[in-house]
Amino acid sequence: MAGLSLIQQQKLQTKLSPAQIQVIRLLELPSIELRQRINEELQENPALEEGIDPTAPDRNEEDCMQEDDYINPLQNSDFDYDDYVNDDEKADYEPRASQASNELRDDIPIVNSVTLMEHLKEQVYLTKMTKPQRHIAKWVLGNIDNDGFLRRSIEQLVDDIAFQENLTVSDEEMEDIVKQIKQFDPPGVAAKDLQECLINQLKQKDSTEAITHAIQILSICFEPFSKHHYDKIMQRLLISEQEMKDAIDEIVRLNQKPANGFTGNTYETHKTTIIPDFYVENRDGELFLTLNTGDIPELHVSPEYNEMLQEYSGKNSRTNDQREAVHFIKQKIDSANWFIDAIRQRNETLTRTMEAIIKLQHNFFIEGDETYLRPMILQDIADRTGYDVSTISRVSNSKYVQTEFGMYPLKYFFSESLTNAEGEEISTREIKKIMQEVIAEEDKTNPLNDDQLVEVLNRHGYRIARRTVAKYREQMGIPVARLRKVF
Repeated sequence: MAGLSLIQQQKLQTKLSPAQIQVIRLLELPSIELRQRINEELQENPALEEGIDPTAPDRNEEDCMQEDDYINPLQNSDFDYDDYVNDDEKADYEPRASQASNELRDDIPIVNSVTLMEHLKEQVYLTKMTKPQRHIAKWVLGNIDNDGFLRRSIEQLVDDIAFQENLTVSDEEMEDIVKQIKQFDPPGVAAKDLQECLINQLKQKDSTEAITHAIQILSICFEPFSKHHYDKIMQRLLISEQEMKDAIDEIVRLNQKPANGFTGNTYETHKTTIIPDFYVENRDGELFLTLNTGDIPELHVSPEYNEMLQEYSGKNSRTNDQREAVHFIKQKIDSANWFIDAIRQRNETLTRTMEAIIKLQHNFFIEGDETYLRPMILQDIADRTGYDVSTISRVSNSKYVQTEFGMYPLKYFFSESLTNAEGEEISTREIKKIMQEVIAEEDKTNPLNDDQLVEVLNRHGYRIARRTVAKYREQMGIPVARLRKVF
C-alpha cells in the first residue's frame, strides 16, 4: 500500500462576490422582468422598501444622478466596480436621468387571440351529432396539432379511443365524424397533410374555372407544383399559360396552416408585450437617450431596520436572542444594500452600452435607413465601454430600443463586415438589403440564381462569394430561384 504524502500546490481561482452575481443576473433582465424581480425581493427582504427614503436629504433630479453623492455599500468588498468600468469618454449627446422618467409609454401587443381548441369545440355543438358522437368529436379535436392538421389515420383513431376512453367506435362512424370536423372553420382544418388541406379549402369556395383547375393541379400534380415545374403541369392537364396563372393565383391565397391566428390547442388566451428598455429621441439632429425605468420604483433600506441595528449594537451585553436578531437585521440590510447597488450598476451599464451603440450607429438613429448601419461586433462596444464582451452580450440580449423609426432589438445593430471594391468596410446588413431590393425587382418569370446575384453585387462594387450569397439569402428566408418563379 502506497504511503500518504503531502503536496503543496498553488492555484489561481476566480470567485464571484454576491454583488457581482446580483449585477450579472439583473443585467440579463429586460424592463418588464426587472419589475417582477424587484417585487420578489421586496417580498423576501423586509429591510428593503420602495419609495423615497424619508431619512435622506432633499435632492433635486440632477443631484440624484451625481455619482459622487452615492456611497457604495460594497466599497470594502472584493468587487471594485470603478476599476471594472473605466471610460472617461464623454457622449456627444445628453442622456437624461432615468429615475426621472415616469412617462407612460404605449406597449406593443404581439398576440391576442382565442385558442383553436375553443373555436372548434364551439362548432361541435352546432352540428346534428348525437351526444355520444359529440363526445367522440371532442376527443378527436384533441388529436389536432398546433398547425391545425389531424395526422392520425381513421384506424389509429379507432384503436386509440378504444384504449384511452374504452369506447368501441366503428371505422365508418369515426370517418363520418372526422368528415364533419373537416367542414369546420377555419377551412382546411383536420386535414391529414398540406395537400388535403389546400384541396379542402378550395372545395369550400364557389366553383369557378380557376378553382377547378387549382383542384386538379393539387390532386394530380401536387409534387410537380411544389417544385414549380409548371411546364410539365400544363402539358399533363392540357391547360393554357393564362389558365395556369389563374389557378396559381387561387392557390397562393390559401392558408398553409389552418391554425394561424390561434394560440394553439391550449385553454388560455395569451397576450405578450414588448416594452422598450431605451428611448432615443431626435431633437433637431441632437439625440437624447432615456433608460426606461418608468415602472421601476426607487428603493431604500428601511429606516426602522437601521434604527433597530443601532439600538442592538449599542448594548454592551446582549442575550443569545438579541445576537441572533442583530445577525438577522444586519444580513437583511446588507442584502438590501447589495440589491440597491446592483440596480444602480445595471442602469449605469445599460446606459453606457447604449451610448456606445448610438455613437457607432449615429447616422442610423438620425436617418432611420439601415444602409447607414456600420459593421459592429460585441468587441467594438466592449472596447469603447471598458466592459467585458460577456457583459455586452448580456446587455444586448432581450433588450429593445424605441426610436422614431420603430422598435428594434439591440442585436439588430450588430453585424459583421465585408470589404467593397474601394477597400472600405461595409455592414453585411447593407449587402442583404441590396440583395432584397434586387430580388424584389427581378423578372419573376426568370428569377436570378445565386451566380447571377453575385454578378449584380460585383457590379455594385461588392466582392462576395456565391456561398456567401446563398447564406445571406437563406438567412433572409428567400427561396432559391426555381421556387421564386411565377407566371
